[in-house]
Amino acid sequence: MPPLPSAGPMVVLTGAGISKESGLDTFRDQDGIWSKVRLEDVATPEGFARDPALVHGFYNARRHNLLHGGIAPNAAHHALARLEAEWPDEVLIVTQNIDDLHERAGSTRLIHMHGELLKIRCRHCDQPRAWTSDLSLQTPCPDCGRTQSLRPHVVWFGEMPLQMGTIMTALNRCRLFLSIGTSGHVYPAAGFVETVRRNRSAHTVELNLEPSEGASLFHDCIHGPASDVVPAFVERLLAGR
Repeated sequence: MPPLPSAGPMVVLTGAGISKESGLDTFRDQDGIWSKVRLEDVATPEGFARDPALVHGFYNARRHNLLHGGIAPNAAHHALARLEAEWPDEVLIVTQNIDDLHERAGSTRLIHMHGELLKIRCRHCDQPRAWTSDLSLQTPCPDCGRTQSLRPHVVWFGEMPLQMGTIMTALNRCRLFLSIGTSGHVYPAAGFVETVRRNRSAHTVELNLEPSEGASLFHDCIHGPASDVVPAFVERLLAGR
């Protein structure tokens, strides 16, 4: 087993578990989002084509909750921002989350592989742009002026996650890979640990409330609430222990 490194490039994968402690619903928990609404209706291109008003309403509600529901970064988000600032080499956060809590905590080198709730995209212009208001079929594109053309800048089931080339390059060269708050069910993110393990000098760590589907693939597993285990691990890492 490789030792915990004191330097070298790092990739941090984060999932819904890190944001749950900030008050945001997860998807796959017993009382999560998919227990209340069918993913086929609100998280697929086919669902959007069938009932765009329903899809817009779903994401409008989530956007409003993120902005006005008293949601704020927790200690885990802040610890990762500190890690990025103080680690002697490059730290890349790859998040499956579509919220902006990492940014609010101060993280700057970040890839939202599943898109961003506070952005929209026009099917004609195909350029994401920041958006904090409600969205409907009648909303004109701020760039081309067309209506019935805007959608949330979110990767739906059946669509390719964003910036996969950049992510794979970072995984193949990293010395340390952290997986935080992920279930291990959703690919391609669930396979990242296997990609990293091909580099025998890399170290892999799972920080999760409970063992994920792929927990046995990690060199180390630390289980508990993200707001507890992530700050403690970052402190240990930066202290060189």
